[in-house]
Amino acid sequence: MDVSTVAWWLTILGIVGLLLFDFYFHVRKAHIPTLREAAVWSALYVGVALLFGVGVWIFGGPEPGAEYFAGYVTEKALSVDNLFVFLVIMSSFKVPRADQQKALLFGIVFSLIARSGFILLGAALINTFAWAFYVFGLILLLTAGNLLKSEGEEGHSPDNLMVRAARKLLRTSDTYDGDKLFTVQDGRRVMTPMLLVMIAIGGTDILFALDSIPAIFGLTQNVYLVFTATAFSLLGLRQLYFLIDGLLDRLIYLTYGLAIILAFIGVKLILHALHENNVPFINDGEPVRVTEISTGLSLSVIIGVLLVTVVASLASPKGRAQNTVSAARRHAEAYLDVEHDPALREELFGKLLAEEEQLGRLPEKYRSRIREQDKLMTLLRRAHDERDRHVSELRRGPGDGSGSAGQES
Repeated sequence: MDVSTVAWWLTILGIVGLLLFDFYFHVRKAHIPTLREAAVWSALYVGVALLFGVGVWIFGGPEPGAEYFAGYVTEKALSVDNLFVFLVIMSSFKVPRADQQKALLFGIVFSLIARSGFILLGAALINTFAWAFYVFGLILLLTAGNLLKSEGEEGHSPDNLMVRAARKLLRTSDTYDGDKLFTVQDGRRVMTPMLLVMIAIGGTDILFALDSIPAIFGLTQNVYLVFTATAFSLLGLRQLYFLIDGLLDRLIYLTYGLAIILAFIGVKLILHALHENNVPFINDGEPVRVTEISTGLSLSVIIGVLLVTVVASLASPKGRAQNTVSAARRHAEAYLDVEHDPALREELFGKLLAEEEQLGRLPEKYRSRIREQDKLMTLLRRAHDERDRHVSELRRGPGDGSGSAGQES
């Protein structure tokens, strides 16, 4: 499939235009997207990606069209898994909900730029060295194995190398100033924690690219299809974050599904490498006659595995329990962090009570496991103790030496 220079530039300008539209009409003014807003714009971006794929199918042919859709679905699934790490970063840095959009959009832009560089590098390696297929295949097989060693929420540390270096080199404040990157503290201009959040998201996304780029090159070697499938999978990721962040912990089998998909693509790459072999110590540098996996079969396997893992996750009692535990943990932490917004505190504590009620209705085997989580139980007790203290202060009133509590109410 040959793509003209004009088509390349029109595609790039279209993607940049969508990002600018997203910034000026949604992100520039800090707000918390409603569920309806997130759903509408997520559907719109998915629709744009699907229409583009239909165009590729019509003007490029069925084979490039199938390659694009296989690449897009794979990259989208990997991006959903990445959202879990973004959620951990946001929670660890205690980013205000209304200000999370700017950090996410920065992460998307940074990711698109970084992955474009990786795509060009990967294409150069593949066009110059046939052994690059072996390397990419082994990377995916190793990644699939690592995914099976699920670390859980606490295993995803946002304090990566880039963040540690930034903490040492940059003077940052301890508090946020909206979604601003700079603020004035003690008469000095300093950076806000928002910058560290963006660095954390950008740094972790570089690691994600090391997995996703070999994966999509295993499905198509056409640079235009690799770039567009990657770009369209990232567009709308911000809206998707606000749409499904309450379900991320529910998708407990998604990691296993992604491991199967990456292992499958890794095998596909190695078979292709054997078919195109010119490595001297393998079959004396001659191609090996092996069966290659077709694009149609790849697309079917990817979609089938994702459907099975998502349905199994949503139907799993363990998934419901894990989702409720994670939500209770987040709301308890948020309640303890919020000090000067009584209405928000009441809302958060109400959600926490609802989640604790759901935990009480779980089967005994799940409740017993939850009671064994000392850090979680300590956190919940702290939230209740803080609530009792706050209510006690309000009842005493400002006349009993609790003026601050009275003012807060």
